[in-house]
Amino acid sequence: LVPGVVLMGLYILYIIVLGLLKPSAVPAVPAEERAQILSAAFLRRLGAALVPPLVLICGVLGSILFGVATPTEAASVGAVGAMLLSLAKRHFNRTTLKEVMLTTTEINAMVFIILIGASVFSLVFRGYGGDEAVESFLTHEATGGVLGSFALVMAVMFLLGFFLDFFEIIFVVVPIVGPILLTMGLDPVWLGVMIALNLQTSFLTPPFGFSLFYLRGVAPPEISTPQIYRGVVPFIAIQVLLLVGLWFVPELATYLPAKVFGRG
Repeated sequence: LVPGVVLMGLYILYIIVLGLLKPSAVPAVPAEERAQILSAAFLRRLGAALVPPLVLICGVLGSILFGVATPTEAASVGAVGAMLLSLAKRHFNRTTLKEVMLTTTEINAMVFIILIGASVFSLVFRGYGGDEAVESFLTHEATGGVLGSFALVMAVMFLLGFFLDFFEIIFVVVPIVGPILLTMGLDPVWLGVMIALNLQTSFLTPPFGFSLFYLRGVAPPEISTPQIYRGVVPFIAIQVLLLVGLWFVPELATYLPAKVFGRG
């Protein structure tokens, strides 16, 4: 939570500074639109559209964090809550239900196919002693000790992010290197946050970043791909800055979970 809030704050700070230094890059909202945004009618519509989903999201995540429900139970409650919200807005019908079920089935099928393939790969990899070779290399041959081994793993994951999807890396690579890094004494929460932020940075990095291709698909035609590449550079720098900050101040990632779950 804390790294996400810090990252969001850095994004906002960058946009504010950019607006002050280069106002043409962040044009002001016209006065007519500002008046509409600040009107009571708009705020009521905004609250009606925003508050129910936020309550549902907080309820689902909160039930998991405070141990009220397991992730599976919370997901079921979230699905029922989403259906109730759809009913309340009169958007729920047979067509919508069919589309949601098909999309859910496709996503789950994709994840399970990757999981099955990763399991087969892991069995073969371990059968030929691959995990022992990786462990021996990271613990005895890699220079720089624990942090050197961790930096090497992060660099490899960053490069893999150019070619592999998030699920593939999580299911294939992390089960191999994760236990090795944990036996070296790294905090699991900190390690997970660092891996996630590292992959997110990789997915933003030109010219292979997956997120850039998604953005290219929804951006207006007049915005060119080189413009997207140039525009994303400051955000990559911000994420690298946060990675460095987490490296030197791991408590940014571990303090809150330790307090919530009583580990510290």
